[in-house]
Amino acid sequence: MNDRLQFLKSVKPFHLLGDDVLLEVIDLLEEVSYSKDTLIYHQEATKLRGVDLIAAGEYESFFYDSAQNKRVLERHGPGYCYGGISMLLNRKKSLRTVIAKKGTVVYFLHRRHFRALAKANEGFLHYFSQEFGMRMLNEEFAHFVKRPTSFEENYIATDQLYSRRIESVEYRDIVTCSSSTPIYTAARIMAEHKTSCLFVKNEVGQISGYITDITLRDNVVAAQEDVRGQAKEIMDNPIVSIRKDAYVYEAILLMFRTKTRYLLIEDQGQYIGMISRSKLLSDQAQSPFVFIQSVKLARSGHELRDKWKRVPEIVMQLLLRGAKPEIINQVVTTVADTIAQKVIEEVIAICGPAPAKFVFMVLGSEGRKEQTLKTDQDNAIVYEDKANEQRELVREYFLKFADMVSEKLDYIGFSYCTGGYMAKNPKWTHSLSHWKRNYHEWMQEIVPETAIQFSTFFDCRFIYGDGAIMKELVAFLDEELQKPMPRLFFHMANNALQYEPPLTFFKNIRTFTVGSQQVFDIKKAMTPIVDLVRVYALKNRIFKTNTGERIEALTEMGVFSEKQSQELMQSYYYLMGLRLRKQASQIMHDKSEPDNYLDIQSLTKIEQVTLKEIFKTISDFQLGIKVQFTNNLFG
Repeated sequence: MNDRLQFLKSVKPFHLLGDDVLLEVIDLLEEVSYSKDTLIYHQEATKLRGVDLIAAGEYESFFYDSAQNKRVLERHGPGYCYGGISMLLNRKKSLRTVIAKKGTVVYFLHRRHFRALAKANEGFLHYFSQEFGMRMLNEEFAHFVKRPTSFEENYIATDQLYSRRIESVEYRDIVTCSSSTPIYTAARIMAEHKTSCLFVKNEVGQISGYITDITLRDNVVAAQEDVRGQAKEIMDNPIVSIRKDAYVYEAILLMFRTKTRYLLIEDQGQYIGMISRSKLLSDQAQSPFVFIQSVKLARSGHELRDKWKRVPEIVMQLLLRGAKPEIINQVVTTVADTIAQKVIEEVIAICGPAPAKFVFMVLGSEGRKEQTLKTDQDNAIVYEDKANEQRELVREYFLKFADMVSEKLDYIGFSYCTGGYMAKNPKWTHSLSHWKRNYHEWMQEIVPETAIQFSTFFDCRFIYGDGAIMKELVAFLDEELQKPMPRLFFHMANNALQYEPPLTFFKNIRTFTVGSQQVFDIKKAMTPIVDLVRVYALKNRIFKTNTGERIEALTEMGVFSEKQSQELMQSYYYLMGLRLRKQASQIMHDKSEPDNYLDIQSLTKIEQVTLKEIFKTISDFQLGIKVQFTNNLFG
């Protein structure tokens, strides 16, 4: 009796129960022995009769994928209780497959007795809820738990599409010529090597440009260029490269963003090969990347509008295939960028060439590359400074230009920003020097209102124009942020503390009523993560705009620990996944406008428990930022 009592006290969460309760439990236990490699439970198939408390030996638990590979493999020894989470949160079905190893002995407790303990002891019940919530922050664990039924047949293809790296793709050797090579000789080299891309090396042997079949057509034949001229006179650039350990989907999205058809593959600072966009796309015949290509080929605003209406279908396809939310964000953002670039080019064709160099930049969620399906226009224009007599003409052009771009984007499906953060608003179309004054004033004369403006315009990314203008603006910000600015960080931190995670005193999810539903605003639930990561990025002069990329950079600098980084990443993208799924479902299934309200009743117990853990994580980070930044003025 004493041995069993001591054993029960060593088992979590039974150690939370009093001796009098444990003595009653001892009489309810059944001892069961298993021989080597006995299959005890099968994931989502075996209905549990109760829970197992391992007394000797070992349980091996895991998920089988469609190829019968063991995923998220764990081993549990004496003192481990298996089945509590499955009993309470998964309709009594075993979450994982379990195999008993040689010499395993367990004490079995029937589910009616286990449920009675959970009902009578809040701490006992909370232990399993908390354990499961923490487990669901593990991306791979969550992936298998919430896997849809249609996922079985799609898993392998999806796994390859989004986890395959460039080094696993068959790429071609780099064919080169010197910058002084005659054009006709360059064409012969291309013919001999049967390549559609020839890279051009400068006088010191560095690749400085390239010649393609299209280059020869447009820059030589159509321009009636002398074929005895030098390769450097007709070559195209810039050169775009990617690391060999990058993912295939990253390479495809990079090609669309930079409008290049060829990528150089880099390994430890050396170019080891090249790959074409057509090669990568041919391997992904049914993927969203082919859809992005079709957007690039669209010829009218009407066609672009139809393409944007299809994006929810692409999002749902990706969700059903188990794609990560950050990948889906990138796909949506790339489609939106491509549409905006097409519109800008169309407007330039109507208005004529711009009278000054400029950049068209996007702000907010699009600036962070975190666009969802409920989106409006957030953009601005920065143009180069011109002499006095030209200023008004330049400004007049860009205001007219911005108005036409906004009108066309609104027609396609990107509605006007209710807050007026658009280039068509004269406040947000200005010269580079004017923009520098804007940022300087926001940082020096910071108040809560200007903190919001600065936050919006710090999350800026240019999608069209002369990159040198953006570099100069970022360099200016970098220099300014090196000055002491306690008021800036005080107000930015306060901004990050404005929204409290929706948890009640009793750690339930706080809701409000919309129609007949009890909901919470998932966008507001995500906002504290975006805000607090932005504050740390500002403090450490990190000019990446994406929240995930900022977290990675801050982790590399040692600002966040690996554990903190993992918690933030997993929390943010878990919420993003729920948000995208809700919006895609509203558009596709309900045929209604998407919103950011999530009905608690639409979530499983598993999802609700995970959300509670995420909200606790956010609260902990908010406490940290409160201590570090809001005391700066007083410390």
